[in-house]
Amino acid sequence: MKIGTIGAGTVARAIARHAVAHGHQVVLSNSRGPASLAALAGELGPLARAGTREEAAAAELVVLAVGWAQIPDAVDGLPPFGGRVVIDATNQFLAPPPHAKIADLGELTGSEWVASLLNGARLVKAFNTLYGQYIAADPRHPAGRQVLFLAGDDAGAKTTVGDLTAAFGFAPVDLGSLREGGRLMQLGGPLSGLHALKQD
Repeated sequence: MKIGTIGAGTVARAIARHAVAHGHQVVLSNSRGPASLAALAGELGPLARAGTREEAAAAELVVLAVGWAQIPDAVDGLPPFGGRVVIDATNQFLAPPPHAKIADLGELTGSEWVASLLNGARLVKAFNTLYGQYIAADPRHPAGRQVLFLAGDDAGAKTTVGDLTAAFGFAPVDLGSLREGGRLMQLGGPLSGLHALKQD
């Protein structure tokens, strides 16, 4: 599979490392342009390359992992996704910790709002509840596999993400829709920042 990342911070890099380790091609992008990611792509090996956000967004599966305030600019002007899967790994921080402030979207969950900006995407919320070091680490432990919560409105998209992340070694847990599951996962929800292992 070809996987694109919009954003190249801690979370995107961790997912990219898992992807190339399992034989997937990765196109990394950020707001500063491909040249700024050349060294990272070289470090990840021949399956990774730096590209524009348009090139990353054209991949079979796209990971959105940018700061909340950067989302509109990061996705502005992208062509319709045509039913391709987007993993939303963002969190609605208006201000980062230690002075964290959560964006108030009224009845909408963060991922419902993100989905409204991505024409034609089948969006799955995942990876946002885990701290970056838990995503980067081997998810397989003697006591079990790292639980990865996910939510989405498209069953096929959730199966795609679940199968991919299970191959990485995670234990995906489907929480339902972007409205119900997403509310459990987003900042302030009971599963935000929860790190659990599933015994096999």
